[in-house]
Amino acid sequence: MAKILIIGCGSIGLALAQALVANGHQVTGLKRHLPVNGQDGIDYFQADITQSTQLAHLATDFAAIFFIVTSDSREPSGYQAIYETGLNNLIQHFANCPQQPRWLLISSTGVYAQTNGEWVDENSDAEPRSATSQWIRHAERQITALHANNIVVRFAGIYGPGRESLIRMAKLGSKIQKEPPYYTNRIHQDDCVGVLVFLLTKALAGHPLDNCYLACDHDPAPMWDVITWLAEQCHAPAPIAKTELTTDMNKRCSNQRLVALGYQFIYPDYKSGYQQVLAQLPK
Repeated sequence: MAKILIIGCGSIGLALAQALVANGHQVTGLKRHLPVNGQDGIDYFQADITQSTQLAHLATDFAAIFFIVTSDSREPSGYQAIYETGLNNLIQHFANCPQQPRWLLISSTGVYAQTNGEWVDENSDAEPRSATSQWIRHAERQITALHANNIVVRFAGIYGPGRESLIRMAKLGSKIQKEPPYYTNRIHQDDCVGVLVFLLTKALAGHPLDNCYLACDHDPAPMWDVITWLAEQCHAPAPIAKTELTTDMNKRCSNQRLVALGYQFIYPDYKSGYQQVLAQLPK
């Protein structure tokens, strides 16, 4: 059993906490607002990480810390508040621990700015153009510079129950780029949790790990193919081919480092994953 801190207990953080508790770990979830109904087996600590004084009584004897935060605002200032101010406050809080916890920072494939449909992996240039993604990349650098054992996990587009934006697009008969292909990279939220549990288990067992993992399914597919397939499943009109081209953030993400480590995806491609989502939607 290990003592684990999860900073940010949204849908992914909460599901991770539940999975770790089920595996016998002692889990603390840090949230700005405590849940109305506490989750069995999860301890909660209420704090706003952007306010250093609110962290004063947070324990420091954790074996691992998951940083799974989202900004309340799409403005760069919102990202700076959590990925710089908040993260720095936490780093300072744990700075004098006799035994430093291992950090796992959840990032995004949005840190890649490639635009020509090329393949990217953990060794590819990550120099984002948007100010929001730049703050995420800044946090990545801080965490990896802090200790060689710390890990960055870059999730592709997360989907699953409650995350159904592509299904809504398909039902509306949206305009989608067909040529040249505009690729979408995805990961089912169940695999997000699975990847994090897998990496923590490896870390606690002393398995040598890299400091960055790209987490996406096996099938970076053209958006046209994905929306066309979803429209068929929903008995909706086929998408309309766009005449204006989208040229930003077009890349194919490789999960080979994660697969080589031994992770087996629950939903290895968009068809298997979206079949699960579609099966749970009201008829």
